[in-house]
Amino acid sequence: MELNLLLEGLEYELTAGNTAEKPDPGSIEIKNVINDNRKIEEGSLFICIKGANFDGHSCAGEACEKNAAAIVVQSDVLLPEGCRIPVVRVKDTRYAMAFISAAYFGHPAKKLKTIGITGTKGKTTTTYLIKSMLENAGHKVGLIGTIEVIIGDEHIHSENTTPESYNLQEYMAKMVEAGCDSVVMEVSSQGLMLHRSQGFTFDIGIFTNIEADHIGPNEHKDFDDYMHCKGLLFKQCRIGICNGDDIHTDDILKGHTCEVETYGFNKDVDIRAINLAYIHKPGNLGVFFDTEGLINMHAEITNPGRFSVYNALCAIAVARHFDCSPEEIAAALKGAKVKGRIEMVKVSDEFTLMIDYAHNAMALKSLLTTLRDYRPNRLICLFGCGGNRSKLRRFEMGEVSGRYADFTIITSDNPRYEEPEDIINDIETGIKKTDGKYIKITDRKEAIAYAIDHGEQGDIIVLAGKGHEDYQEIKGVKYHMDERELISEILEERKNS
Repeated sequence: MELNLLLEGLEYELTAGNTAEKPDPGSIEIKNVINDNRKIEEGSLFICIKGANFDGHSCAGEACEKNAAAIVVQSDVLLPEGCRIPVVRVKDTRYAMAFISAAYFGHPAKKLKTIGITGTKGKTTTTYLIKSMLENAGHKVGLIGTIEVIIGDEHIHSENTTPESYNLQEYMAKMVEAGCDSVVMEVSSQGLMLHRSQGFTFDIGIFTNIEADHIGPNEHKDFDDYMHCKGLLFKQCRIGICNGDDIHTDDILKGHTCEVETYGFNKDVDIRAINLAYIHKPGNLGVFFDTEGLINMHAEITNPGRFSVYNALCAIAVARHFDCSPEEIAAALKGAKVKGRIEMVKVSDEFTLMIDYAHNAMALKSLLTTLRDYRPNRLICLFGCGGNRSKLRRFEMGEVSGRYADFTIITSDNPRYEEPEDIINDIETGIKKTDGKYIKITDRKEAIAYAIDHGEQGDIIVLAGKGHEDYQEIKGVKYHMDERELISEILEERKNS
């Protein structure tokens, strides 16, 4: 592929090495596009990316020595004497990589209906709800998110919520090949900040909500920066669908370039939920509700609480743009399941057990307060915290569980290079700030068995923190561990004994 075709739409300067000579980009043939110096080969276009721990610009000389066709840079590079490799100078190589990748893969987003979802909570669940709804109406939908990438029957484990732009474009190209007509994806604030989702315009952009999270040295410097990055999506989509009840929605939409629709419970939103009624049966928590405004229908969801209604409203708002009927939407809502997101696991006719990914204090508090609305006999919370992470998270989660659960089972999560007992003791420090009752059981299977064996009529038991994860990381090794399998093993053992 000719270099000039890959650079269409970008502002750049092209020189031969560090000289002032300007080669013809139409005469430079590109064999492949890469940003990993270990994969440089003759004919490559090597994009120099400056990362948190490594700067690809330091490999410019290596690209020359390996006969790369050209390099893309945003700052000066050191080249061997006499090297005349074509150097493409841009303002931001991550931004440029998104457009170059889109061109390299034939602009797949132009052949798909693209839906991007940003927000602190609800992204994963809402992507699966939308996928379920659209497929129920006859569409073939690809999915890109925290848990996995889905292309037809292929499921690919995700490394990042929003993949690097090259991978994102590659996935969309494969979706086009597989016959997909649309794609729904999670768009993280990090992904927006690092231009991973650039190179195309979303047909629909979605904002679920925002709370203080992902703020730190390697993420966002403060809450304003976090909000700004979320808001970038609404300068890159045609229609914006936003949670009209979130107090930060106006800030998120500052400078937006899209049409805007809203959903929520307030009277001034475009799609409003009314007539809520909670469903509570052993092994089944959910909500009935009606909608009014741009669409009028009755819905039932098999996830608990108001936040589940928000996710459903968002999915309903999207499905309306695909001409889905209320009947198709209602059927999809009732049948949609998301692994590790308030995932009900039937173990008894007496109490309810669920698995959820809540792995910080904010998410755990939201979950436990929601479950309180179902008036359980007891609310039992089992969780641990990851090793080599902030101790503050452990104290906070311990305190939240101590305040909002009737009983806490502290266990191991991913201890990584720490001792599980040290992490558990930190969580205990948080619980001791409350009057909450608890027990410490290091082995997670034993802890789950304890929860099941001591379940009482009307209890709700939450296994928090692992969610969709199917491993436990110990001393640098990921060992297979799926809570669903542990539950099955425990039930089988009880049956045989």
